[in-house]
Amino acid sequence: MDPLFWPSETNRFRRFTPESLAAIEERIANKKKEQVKVKDKNKDQGVEEDKLTPQLDLKICKTLPSLYGDIPAELVGEPLEDFDPYYSDHKTFMVLNKRRTIFRFTATPALFIFGPFNPVRKTAIKILIHS
Repeated sequence: MDPLFWPSETNRFRRFTPESLAAIEERIANKKKEQVKVKDKNKDQGVEEDKLTPQLDLKICKTLPSLYGDIPAELVGEPLEDFDPYYSDHKTFMVLNKRRTIFRFTATPALFIFGPFNPVRKTAIKILIHS
C-alpha cells in the first residue's frame, strides 16, 4: 500500500501545543492574504473556488476509524492536533476518549479567561469526554 494514503507512525497523534496554535494562526493569516489577492484578481471573472469540506468519517461524536491506529494511553483525554485537513485553518483541537470517540473544542479562550492550555479547562474537558 502506498504510504501517502496511510498516516505515518511519526505524525499520527500530535499533542496540541502553543506552537500548534501559532501555526494555525499563521495559516489563517496566510489564507486571508490569499483571499484578498484572489478577490482582487477575480473581480471581473466571477470564478468560484473549490471549498474544502469536513471528512465524514472524522465528524464529532463518531468513532475514530481504525485507519489511524491505536491511540497511546497517555494521549487519551489530551488535546490533539486535528487530523481533518478542513480544520487546519480553524482554531480547534480534538480530544479522543477511551472508546476513540472524537470531540472537537475551540482553541479560543473559554469565558474570555481560560485558554486552551489552562489546567482548569483541561480538567473540564476530561470530565466532559469521560465515558
